[in-house]
Amino acid sequence: MRPIGIAMHAIGNLTDEEYIRLIKDQGFSATFTDMFATDKQQAELAELLAKHGVFYETLHAPFGHINDIWMDKTEGHEMFRELCDCIDRASAAGVPTVVVHLSSGMNPPSITDIGRARFTCLVDYADRKNVKIAFENQRWLANLSWAMEFFSPDTVGFCWDCGHEHCFTPGRQYMPLFGNRLIALHIHDNSCEYNADDHWLPFDGSINFERIASQIKASDYKGSLMLEVIGTRPRYRAMDTETYISRAAEAAKHLRAMVEGENA
Repeated sequence: MRPIGIAMHAIGNLTDEEYIRLIKDQGFSATFTDMFATDKQQAELAELLAKHGVFYETLHAPFGHINDIWMDKTEGHEMFRELCDCIDRASAAGVPTVVVHLSSGMNPPSITDIGRARFTCLVDYADRKNVKIAFENQRWLANLSWAMEFFSPDTVGFCWDCGHEHCFTPGRQYMPLFGNRLIALHIHDNSCEYNADDHWLPFDGSINFERIASQIKASDYKGSLMLEVIGTRPRYRAMDTETYISRAAEAAKHLRAMVEGENA
């Protein structure tokens, strides 16, 4: 049976161990996080996840000024170093995949030689650390297409964010383009309004999850159905943590049944 996953700290004020126990009890067996402030925090969480049998599937790289990586300025090199630090964290924590954005915002910079060189160095560095990079779809197709064409499937794959697809690039489908490179998922729902990146639970919005399920099923992807959901959104504020996680698990299991061709 395909595993289901959910982001760490999706909701609530529980301790890390309380949250891990809760998601494990609800059937989740994988998670991901952003990069923490310190090596110690990352290592401690990795130990807790291993203790409770929850797979630390991916680490999300920082992206606060990712557009700088394409520019010939000090901030571009600083962004490159932040990404390398994330690779180091993943390697030390035993996380096999790092999810990386290639750009951000409505008007990202053009593809440049210095940006290509930095990403090439990053991919080579990750490969030496036995970490694979998953480039995630945002608003711009050109740099993602470049990355998928330029880098080997041995070192680089695709992170499909179905929510981004529907609110950032309505009408575009990424799986027919890059589904053969799929190594990570970010699953969430939204209103399908432009730029409304709601991160709702699946089936709470307007995304057609019949298509999502069929495209996952048609791929060779073997990883978890990973929910990138945010329980602090206004529509969930009245829910306690246990209720929200229970609803998240129901949604993930329903999607799993669709992917596996069962009656949910």
